[in-house]
Amino acid sequence: MSDLFDYDAELRLHNELFRAAARVGSHDRVLDIGCGTGQSTRDAARAAVDGSATGVDLSAPMLERARQLSDEQGLPNITYQQADAQVHRFPPTHFDLCISRFGTMFFADPVAAFANIGRALRPTARLVLLVWQDRDRNEWATAIRRTFTTASATPHGPNPFSLADQSVTEGILTAAGFADVSFTDVHVPVYYGPDSASAFDAVFRLWEFKDLLANLDAAAAEQARARLRATLDAHHTDGGVYFDSRAWIVTARRRH
Repeated sequence: MSDLFDYDAELRLHNELFRAAARVGSHDRVLDIGCGTGQSTRDAARAAVDGSATGVDLSAPMLERARQLSDEQGLPNITYQQADAQVHRFPPTHFDLCISRFGTMFFADPVAAFANIGRALRPTARLVLLVWQDRDRNEWATAIRRTFTTASATPHGPNPFSLADQSVTEGILTAAGFADVSFTDVHVPVYYGPDSASAFDAVFRLWEFKDLLANLDAAAAEQARARLRATLDAHHTDGGVYFDSRAWIVTARRRH
């Protein structure tokens, strides 16, 4: 069993909406930030039949899996780079489109990071992001966390919900050199597995929940596992285990 959490399966309903919003053209040169195991990069490469797709991520294991899948699927117009998009020296004004599926919420200095990405885009090139809305609008974050702790999460610094506030995110992108910022509400559930047992294993591939469990003593940890199993059972449907979620598709253009 892979130690990697299967984000592609989790986001199966988001992926369709994200592909439609990206509107990759046949000649586009596409940059995919935080590409993970590369599903969004491969989708872009298939659409950009006379263009290319470049996926960038910090995780070597995820990129290894991305390259393997791209080779298996016979996609010659795709490349992957292990790099930090906040500071990496991309070729200037090279890309026609930048996409990111939940890969831009962890920048230490988001204005500087998006400005760096913007320099890689040609003038008027499009930016299409998928980011989470507030934690309390994402059942996958709140319901699972409650099985481990009653303490409220107090995110500080980069976190999955750092781009949830529309005015904050628009301000970041505007300061970084983007214009025409818009937000589209995405309200579809996330998928954690075909059954409760699979979902239970999946939860412990996520660092936040591994850490919460590690901080409990043996008795409290066993109680937490029991609560988690009950929560997953309660979210089991005929189609698998699902939790409610809310996200934004954010679009913008690089200024001239």
